[in-house]
Amino acid sequence: MSAPKSEFLRVLTERGYIHQTSDFEGVDAAALEGRLTTYVGYDCTGPSLHVGHLLSIMMLHWLQKTGAGKPITLMGGGTTRVGDPSGKDESRKLLTPEQIEQNKESLRGVFSRLIHFGDSRHDAIMVDNAEWLTKLNYIDFLRDIGRHFSVNRMLSFDSVKLRLDREHELSFLEFNYMILQAYDFVELHKRYGCVLQMGGSDQWGNIVNGIDLGRRLGTAQLFAITCPLLTTASGAKMGKTASGAVWLNADMLSAYDYWQFWRNTEDADVGRFLKLFTTLPLTEIAKLASLQGAEINEAKKVLATEATALIHGREAAERAAETALKTFEQGALAESLPTIEIPSSALKDGLGVLAAFGPNYAKLVPSTSEARRQIKSGGLKVNDQTVTDENGTLGLSDMTVEGVIKLSFGKKKHVLLRAV
Repeated sequence: MSAPKSEFLRVLTERGYIHQTSDFEGVDAAALEGRLTTYVGYDCTGPSLHVGHLLSIMMLHWLQKTGAGKPITLMGGGTTRVGDPSGKDESRKLLTPEQIEQNKESLRGVFSRLIHFGDSRHDAIMVDNAEWLTKLNYIDFLRDIGRHFSVNRMLSFDSVKLRLDREHELSFLEFNYMILQAYDFVELHKRYGCVLQMGGSDQWGNIVNGIDLGRRLGTAQLFAITCPLLTTASGAKMGKTASGAVWLNADMLSAYDYWQFWRNTEDADVGRFLKLFTTLPLTEIAKLASLQGAEINEAKKVLATEATALIHGREAAERAAETALKTFEQGALAESLPTIEIPSSALKDGLGVLAAFGPNYAKLVPSTSEARRQIKSGGLKVNDQTVTDENGTLGLSDMTVEGVIKLSFGKKKHVLLRAV
């Protein structure tokens, strides 16, 4: 792969956004000419996106900021009715059209934080694939589009193969998803001149399907870029905590809790996350990433504040930083709550939340069965976030500024776990 000539690909390369490209030189040339109309698809399965979606949104941000092209956020009002099987062992819950519409409206706000919508050449637009998918005639679609897809090839894609290899059911409805996504790409090119689709690496097969369909239908050359599916330095899935997903909507996760998530980044991930999830210059990031020992905590605070400012605004980010300073660094939490020391190896391997609250550790509940019952009723919290997954685990990434994990049962019973 040659060195990129466009600022867009140079930024994506230097900051670590690129996992795969279908035609690096072709994308580079289109970016240089400012004609790289690009889309990323987001299904409306819930009222908020989570931190795992941030990579692709940041890629759209840099596309617009470098003047390389026009961003399109494609809302899956149509495909959400089918459900993407990628990365899932079971079928997604089918939503009503009314639920999908409510979710779509709730998702709009996050995008406007990072990309600008409007009527100018490089202003972003938001499109819903329900506009064309819900109007398709099934027989005509099978004849005109379905005939271009090989079942043998479809079975080889990870989104299908992994499900079948684990002997989990894959419905015919879900099997159609990749065909609809491929059709989206061609339709967006026809309507808006879209030539590039970006997404996570688990979408590679689906995106390539769209490129191939475009070729078979006589469409101009289409391109693909995928970003890596991130894990932390310790191997944990990025954006997952004991209390659930790290949501981007403030009504589902407060700016303070969002700040704390980034502040608890593992030392080895600080430089990488500064590149991916902030817009700080690379020279400044290099200085922060070079800090050693206790000084790395200062870099983590910068990461937390800058990442939070992008999603929640500068004022909310600085207020969260100030709250953390008063709560943790001034020692109020450590002095007022009982502390139990546990082996750091237990956290490194992943300590189940049921066990953590139970008689062998925090002793906040008498048994794991009681812990399970309290989780179902919303009675347990980790670092002030309600635990929703009884199979969740606590790890080193859950440590707060003080190097503890705060466990709470109700409003008055709290214990700190400290690794030794």
